Amino acid sequence: MKHGLLLLSGGFDSAVAGWMMRQRGLRIAAVHFSSEPFTDDAPERKSRALAEQLGFSPFRAVRTGPQFAQLAERCNHRLYYVLSKRLMMRLASRIAAELGCDSLVTGESLGQVSSQTLDNLMVIDRASALPVLRPLLGMDKEDIIRRAVEIGSYELSKGPEMCSVLGPRNPATRVREEQVLREEQRVDIAAMVQELS
Repeated sequence: MKHGLLLLSGGFDSAVAGWMMRQRGLRIAAVHFSSEPFTDDAPERKSRALAEQLGFSPFRAVRTGPQFAQLAERCNHRLYYVLSKRLMMRLASRIAAELGCDSLVTGESLGQVSSQTLDNLMVIDRASALPVLRPLLGMDKEDIIRRAVEIGSYELSKGPEMCSVLGPRNPATRVREEQVLREEQRVDIAAMVQELS
């Protein structure tokens, strides 16, 4: 059986994405990237509970708040979502290798938020050492919430989303890889990955 590592935020989308890939025969492990101390531990607790309820195992939580803050402070803030997701892809790729996973799974859907554009997703994917599966890519939020209700994850997932706590008001929607690579030179990405792995 193939294994996938789900990037589990605690919200509706990632939980549904992991469940959908399980239905397709993928065994799902999960990792949660915590923004503490800029948020409380509610997203991590929600993610842990969702993983237990939906059978995503093993579950890991990685505290990335200080590293996310560096990206927000030192790099072009409009690129924050792409930069932070690229860091998560690098970390998830390492964890996936340890766990024997063949792919990464995310809950992103095209255009649901302004940063989730095809241009940005392509740049994000280039930071991953593994294929990135996005089963919700063409779904809208109503469909995702309806599925969350059906699978029983809705009550655990509801509540405020914390992913944007360090993010810009107006994120860049058409990022080019060369822009991102320039911004990544303002911080020590390799050191971040090393200290968090």
